[in-house]
Amino acid sequence: MEGSASGAPLTLHTRRRWLLGMASAIGVGVLQTAPDLGGGEDLVSIVISFSLWLVAAPVVLLALAVAFERGVERGLSPTRLLVVSLLGAVVVGALFALAFVLVFEGLLGFELDEKGPLSPPLVAGFGAMMGLVLAGVWGLVFVSPHVTERAQRRALETEKLRLEAEQLRVSAELARLRSQLEPHFLLNTLNTIAGLVVQDPREARRLIGSLGDLLRGSLQGEDEMQPLDQEITWLRRYAELLESRHRDALRFDWDIPADVGGVLLPRLLLQPLVENAVQHGALCRAGGGRVTVRAALHEAGASSKLVCTVTDNGPGLPANEPRSGALGLHTVRRRLELRCPGSALRLSSSSEGTAAVVEVLMTRGATA
Repeated sequence: MEGSASGAPLTLHTRRRWLLGMASAIGVGVLQTAPDLGGGEDLVSIVISFSLWLVAAPVVLLALAVAFERGVERGLSPTRLLVVSLLGAVVVGALFALAFVLVFEGLLGFELDEKGPLSPPLVAGFGAMMGLVLAGVWGLVFVSPHVTERAQRRALETEKLRLEAEQLRVSAELARLRSQLEPHFLLNTLNTIAGLVVQDPREARRLIGSLGDLLRGSLQGEDEMQPLDQEITWLRRYAELLESRHRDALRFDWDIPADVGGVLLPRLLLQPLVENAVQHGALCRAGGGRVTVRAALHEAGASSKLVCTVTDNGPGLPANEPRSGALGLHTVRRRLELRCPGSALRLSSSSEGTAAVVEVLMTRGATA
């Protein structure tokens, strides 16, 4: 019984199912007695036989319901549950048929067969067969929907667990990728400060304060995504440290419109691109290097793209050997794959410099 098996009260839905089960059982009884009507059998015998079926149906179905509930509560396997239900239906059907015949022949004096009293084995066999048929009706109307619902529930739970495991895996990989970002600029900045402690103590103190603000910004919050304006604020502090370290050899330019400040993107996504532009581009240009950071929002129907570009005026990418900043580029691409599906990182290079272009695909409302 659907409501009882789950511990819930009987609902309209289960009542309908019970009505459907009884209607199916009565329909099977009619089909069984129909050939007797056309075969010239005694009408009284047919009525009594149909009455036996009509009275036995709710009793057998109730017995099956109880057996099914108890089996579910005890955690029986599907095979054992099926065997217990079938045995219960056979036993109840046989006992009920024997009791029915006993009442009609022994107490009321009806002769159910012209040839004399029915033999108990024959009556018990008929009752057992009736129980098996009703068990089939029970399985079709009650058990089959129950099994289907349980299978669907398990499939949903399995999919939910799979999604949770995937989210945990993605979160762990994102945390690992982010943890790779800090050591590079931290060590370089500490080396710069160490060199200024004797030469320019005031500048060294200023850089220590800037470094504290920089680390505080990188460690604040656990969210993987942050607005672009916060990313740019962090990058400006980072750029100040780099400009102080390299003095007149490096300069930053910024072109960030106000309308893109609230767009969300992975935290510190652009830092490896800026670091690569400085180390492998601008600082390799004699007479002073420049790094430009731009952002623009490109509308495209129901979706739009945030396009961030980091360019330098360095000598460009090497033709044959891979750039030593490949790890940083891999980190950017992987984070885009995990957090912003459909986004991409493109590189273009010439003797005039290198441009790293990040296209973050987003839908409407993907802003802070």
